[in-house]
Amino acid sequence: MRTATRVGVFGLLGSGNLGNDGSLEAVLGYLRAEHPEAVVDALCGGPEAVTAKFGIPATRLHWNRAEYRTASRAGAIASKGLGKLVDVFRTAAWVRRHDVVIVPGMGVLEATLPLRPWGFPYSLFLLCASGRLLRTRVALVSVGAAEIGNRPTRALVRWSARLAAYRSYRDTQSRDAMRAMGVDTTRDEVYPDLAFSLPTPQAGAPTGTPGPVCLGVMDFHGGNDDRARAEEIYRRYLDGTIRFVRTLVEEGRPVRLLTGDQCDLSVVAAILDAVDSPLVTAAEPASLADLMNEMAAADTVVAVRYHNLICALKTGTPVLALCYAAKSDALMDRMGLGAYCHPAREVDADRLLEQFRDLEKHATKLRQTLIERNRAAARQLAHQFTALTTALFPAADHTHAHATRETP
Repeated sequence: MRTATRVGVFGLLGSGNLGNDGSLEAVLGYLRAEHPEAVVDALCGGPEAVTAKFGIPATRLHWNRAEYRTASRAGAIASKGLGKLVDVFRTAAWVRRHDVVIVPGMGVLEATLPLRPWGFPYSLFLLCASGRLLRTRVALVSVGAAEIGNRPTRALVRWSARLAAYRSYRDTQSRDAMRAMGVDTTRDEVYPDLAFSLPTPQAGAPTGTPGPVCLGVMDFHGGNDDRARAEEIYRRYLDGTIRFVRTLVEEGRPVRLLTGDQCDLSVVAAILDAVDSPLVTAAEPASLADLMNEMAAADTVVAVRYHNLICALKTGTPVLALCYAAKSDALMDRMGLGAYCHPAREVDADRLLEQFRDLEKHATKLRQTLIERNRAAARQLAHQFTALTTALFPAADHTHAHATRETP
């Protein structure tokens, strides 16, 4: 009788980001379908939430519970420093208990949002280095990457990728970025984001009359290179978004505000405060499934967060993207909606409305395009999971092939 494979999942999971949790859900679905004998647990940011939501044991990513709070006092700084040392041994001990560790999707090899090198990049490096030293296969599966300017962060990300046993990316730009940072990507493949493998609700049929618009918001202050003008970027994004919502309300259109992370609630509150109308309501999605249900009922979607875009695209709902990174432009182009991108850093309400009108004008044709592109994404992800089994579960793959040949 074969011993059960011990599989760990790793990342900023259970921390309030619906996209990250959706990627975990997709990998757990794959494991339960293809490797039901696997024993799975997590090393993650929100262990209690992961256990409650997904029913797997989970361990806190950092020894220091105040890891993501700014340390100003000497005691807090010392505690953070000690935590970095303790995490070396904690991570290695966790990795040692597993045959395979999967990092499910997410933008783990990028710094398109504000990021400190000794935060998650350091944790990922510890994971991949421990995997190499302890001969535990670490897989970065359909992850996002972007070329990084900050030298310490760049070095940690580059070495993490080099030390992983398996890598695949969610778009070509991600693979190109890792190649540009000195990683040999010759054997690395590109597949759609893991969230495209999640179950999809059926989109409602167009009624012929203007219907609800879903607006996915984000607490957006730019990325690592925008720290000096973070407040200016946020204010321009918020002001442009409020003007857009006001115009829709004046036309009698219901607007449904959606978040993708707990931190986005402040933006929802600001919009509701600025546009006092019963036509503007807010949802409280707890998963990508909740987001998809909201978007399936909408005529059109305007969104910022990457996984909000994916949810709209998966339901076949025409979407206009406020893009803050190349990954959003790449996703929209891949799904046939490349013309409907608008820069999140430079929101122009008049131009946004013009693009929105054009999106609605061509909605019927775009829905058909999305049906075709979603079918292609499903086929590609089926291939991704087959490749993952071959790379990470060779014994299981061999056993499965043998059983197939022996079946009369």
